[in-house]
Amino acid sequence: MSQVESGWLEKVISAICKVVLWITSIVIFLILVINTLLRYSTGGSLQWANELPELLFPWLVMAGVVLAAVHGSHIATTFLMDAVAVPIRRVTGVFVWLVVAGMYGTLCWATYGMLEIVADEHSPILQVPGSVTYGCMLAGLAMLALLALQSAWRVLTAQISFPAGIDVDAASLAQAQA
Repeated sequence: MSQVESGWLEKVISAICKVVLWITSIVIFLILVINTLLRYSTGGSLQWANELPELLFPWLVMAGVVLAAVHGSHIATTFLMDAVAVPIRRVTGVFVWLVVAGMYGTLCWATYGMLEIVADEHSPILQVPGSVTYGCMLAGLAMLALLALQSAWRVLTAQISFPAGIDVDAASLAQAQA
């Protein structure tokens, strides 16, 4: 099997995550640099400069987690799947990806239920509701659930194997033997 080309879903999710990563990284960096310069030059600092990076950091982390999932950059233990026949691998793969999607969906639902509660909590200086950081969790978990459903479909239709690393390993082995 060959590696599957990225579809529209992965491209959209990847683009969103890259934009979030760039914006949050730049803003956090600029705030920390400006605040450090102010602290050493004037002895004072911006009141809100510590709070904003704390609010942006969850967005940065969640975007990175989702982007890692898009690229398949996660840890996998494959020795059990390597030992079983392809049809069993396929059934197991579909089942596992559907369970993963279900778990992400459950976490989305729970996070959605918490939004109203945490909206009452506000950051001390900027008064940003707590639902803003929970919103990033909701968005990230929803994207992860969609990616897991897509992986289940791809395993079911034999576009990829389960685990997907077997495709890459088999291709590398075939090239080395040729």
